[in-house]
Amino acid sequence: MDPIGATTWVVPGGRIPFPSHGEEPEFTSFDQVCVLNTGDHPAQVELTVYYTDQDPVGPYPFRVPERRIRHVRLNDLVDPEAIRLARPYGLLLTSSVPVVVQFQRQDTRLPGALALTDVIAHPVG
Repeated sequence: MDPIGATTWVVPGGRIPFPSHGEEPEFTSFDQVCVLNTGDHPAQVELTVYYTDQDPVGPYPFRVPERRIRHVRLNDLVDPEAIRLARPYGLLLTSSVPVVVQFQRQDTRLPGALALTDVIAHPVG
């Protein structure tokens, strides 16, 4: 199958909720990108994080095999540095092949409450 999607995606409205309530890891608040690669070649993906008050941080590289999906919790990214909790950020995602990107947030800041949000990231080009 020919790959679908784009090679550049943006998410302008990131903010990992903090603190979390509930058992880890299922009920830890998180932001996450879900990357779908429908093509016949692996996707070499890089994330760059933009903040309001400092230079961009990254890249955070990862791979998505051909004809597969990969979910990446942004809370788990620590190299070159951990993404700041409860701070607004934006993401730039670039890929070596066209992919489709979804952004998810799980918010468990309130005890006994769970909020989930899913949106398609914005493709560039």
